Amino acid sequence: MIKKNIISVTVALVIMYLSLSNANTFDKVSIFNFPFMDKIVHFGMYFALMSSIIFENRKNFKNLRGLLLSAIIPLLYGILMEILQSTITVNRSGSVFDVLANSVGIIVSVLVWLWVKPLIMKETVR
Repeated sequence: MIKKNIISVTVALVIMYLSLSNANTFDKVSIFNFPFMDKIVHFGMYFALMSSIIFENRKNFKNLRGLLLSAIIPLLYGILMEILQSTITVNRSGSVFDVLANSVGIIVSVLVWLWVKPLIMKETVR
């Protein structure tokens, strides 16, 4: 199972590293230092995680229900990362707004797949 989902597992491990590392580990790049930048990063990380899950399991999604059920995995993972930030890190804190940004990334990934899937299927039929 891990071998089949190596991209998703790798993305999840990168997210874990970024979420649980000391906040001072990462130098702030001044060009990207604007309000809500961290929420954009959260959106991007969870968009990437959900997109990798979809990509690696695209043949298994026979209906919308399966796709939506798979979206629970990164959602719960994001909540877990926020809880761990609040409990086991020294200078990080969990945020409901981070969970919201994660959720939006997951939802947008699902919506993009629902939009792209018919185009891909139409191309493979030709």
